[in-house]
Amino acid sequence: MEHVSADDARAELHRLRSSIDNLDAALVHLLAERFKCTEQVGRLKASAGMPPADPAREAVQIARLRSMAESSGLDPHFAEKILNVIIAEVIRNHEQFAEDAEDAEV
Repeated sequence: MEHVSADDARAELHRLRSSIDNLDAALVHLLAERFKCTEQVGRLKASAGMPPADPAREAVQIARLRSMAESSGLDPHFAEKILNVIIAEVIRNHEQFAEDAEDAEV
């Protein structure tokens, strides 16, 4: 790697960090949109008396995400960990919708 001046390094750090900030904002917005969709799924499943979790679907999604991660140069283990966090939150939300539906029936 060639030597760069401190001023050039600071300018490049600013540029890179600005890009990271924009990507973080996009991730937050995408997660918000994803959770809006999964909320609709959870409410539909609750109203139909379907279970909050769908292990078969989750397995397919994890395999799909791992494949996408590999082809994108992202560590598939890391991608799976992130998806597992998201899935756990979705299931928690779906369980709450199911409880709310049961309470409404009583």
